[in-house]
Amino acid sequence: MNKKTHVFGMLCLGISMAGLAQKEADSTKVQQLDEVVITDSRFALKREHSGKTVIKISQKEIENNRGRSVSELINTKSGIEINGSRSAEGQNLGYYVRGGNNRQVLVLIDGIQVNDPSLVSNEFDLRLLDLNTIESIEIIKGAASTLYGNAAATAVINITTKKASSEKVAASFLSVVGTNQSQENLNYNGSSFTNSVSVNGNADKFSYLAIFGNRYVDGLSAVKSENPEKDAFSKFNTNLKLGYEFSNAFEITAFASYDKLKTDIDGFPPPTYAPGDTNDKYLSKQSRVGIAPKFSYNNGSFQINAAYSKMNRENISDYLTSYESESYVLDAFNKYVFNESFYTIVGINHADYKSLFATDKSYKNSDPYLNVVYVSEFGLNLNAGARLNNHSEYGSHFVYSLNPSYSIPVDLGYFKLMGSYATSFIAPNLSQLFGFFGANPDLEPEENTTIEGGLEFSNKKGFRVNALYFNRKEENTIIYTTAYENATTDANVNGIEVEAEIKIVEDLSFNANYTFTELKDGIRLKLPKHKANAGLGYSFSEATYASATYQFVGSRTDLDFSTFQNEELKAFSLIDLYFSQKLIKKKVKLFAGITNLFNEDYTEIIGFTTKGRNVNLGLDINL
Repeated sequence: MNKKTHVFGMLCLGISMAGLAQKEADSTKVQQLDEVVITDSRFALKREHSGKTVIKISQKEIENNRGRSVSELINTKSGIEINGSRSAEGQNLGYYVRGGNNRQVLVLIDGIQVNDPSLVSNEFDLRLLDLNTIESIEIIKGAASTLYGNAAATAVINITTKKASSEKVAASFLSVVGTNQSQENLNYNGSSFTNSVSVNGNADKFSYLAIFGNRYVDGLSAVKSENPEKDAFSKFNTNLKLGYEFSNAFEITAFASYDKLKTDIDGFPPPTYAPGDTNDKYLSKQSRVGIAPKFSYNNGSFQINAAYSKMNRENISDYLTSYESESYVLDAFNKYVFNESFYTIVGINHADYKSLFATDKSYKNSDPYLNVVYVSEFGLNLNAGARLNNHSEYGSHFVYSLNPSYSIPVDLGYFKLMGSYATSFIAPNLSQLFGFFGANPDLEPEENTTIEGGLEFSNKKGFRVNALYFNRKEENTIIYTTAYENATTDANVNGIEVEAEIKIVEDLSFNANYTFTELKDGIRLKLPKHKANAGLGYSFSEATYASATYQFVGSRTDLDFSTFQNEELKAFSLIDLYFSQKLIKKKVKLFAGITNLFNEDYTEIIGFTTKGRNVNLGLDINL
């Protein structure tokens, strides 16, 4: 074993022993509060009153995953496979949720839809985000078009950014140094550098938050080759959020952000068009500004979320292409609570998307929607909604959802039965209609129907388990052959998702999830039939924490571009370790992590590099 690995192991052992020595025998027990979820109804509801198995990534979980990217963290959750997150840093990401793809996943940042109209799938590039700017993440899977509109067919990822401190002035600083190496070249050189600094606070009725972050990664080639060259990746993020509370009834929040990504990539040079070392580059820049006024009144509130985004992308290769796009999104909605049992939300969502190809192309959505939540005293809960998608190119499409659940009190916890029937509408994207490669202006929109049924048990003392069956049918699936076209056969995907959270003893917790996904007709590339994640975390004291996580990814199919034949990839398993120690009145935290502990050699994308064993060390200061 490399000497540097021995040193790292001794450091981790020392940190763990120090935390164990600090543990107090009479540690105070804290009563566990009811978990609250928002994304599936847009109201703050107790989890037992929600008819969905909402995934919630808390600030605590984010803090215990320092050094990871947003996509790596999300990739540990049930029903989700983010392909490319285990490869070289600049690798494109594929969002495969419940047998779907990128265009069927909608990303929200602080409640506002974000995407790139110039991308083939109109998705938001998660590589642009900095995990250190995020307060929490909620994920709902299945059709959610009634609340969130076009593209919300397999998942909605709702990202909430950090809020200002209640102090007048607060600051934080984060720095992480790590390796970036493949299975064949374990040199343990520092090749990954992440830094983030924020200043925030509250002055009377005015709040402010400013964050700057940057990341630079070197050391790996995007493709596997006999003489690999290093493909560098760099990005920086700048975020500003301002708020003012005019009165108890009226407040306003404004934000601005600028994100820039630059990466060396490897392409598909002729004549074989197999992945090969090239000097290609990819640049992406995104600017966003927005405003969110909110007026509160007895039993209700009226709010507007409005944002403007501008994106510029460029592929520098033998196939030089550049893209410019912009979007205007406005969501105006009124929430009203009649009583403790009956909640309503009525709104209209307008979006205007533009992109430059040979000429400027655009389309608009203007969608009125209604959602109703009923929480009874005898256990019945109902979440129902309807939306009229008004698309400038495809006319009007009605979508709806019905999500009943029934909770039965069990001791201090509950047993819950839940079901869902929902439809969704996915319009072709501008790039598919008018883009540079394979455009087809005659495409028809996709339509999805999702059925779910499941159960959940929680004793509210640290034990929760749920299981869910889903079936999703796609009509007019957009595929690519020699150009984009609608598939002649419908797709039918079903699966099972199981999740468990167990507090084994005080300060020792275990979580696990398993996903089975099956496509009844046809083949979906890069989609594992079986996937499982598990994690064990222990707090030696309030200052010391350690965890081990495990991920299993089953066999799946990928396209070999050197032969243009589909090939089955072998299953693989990964184990990661993490340690953290707080110092100086818990304002300073040292942390360390090891990913792919046993240096598993596997293939994520045929012809491309995957990460071997890697180590990172970090410092987090909060003042």
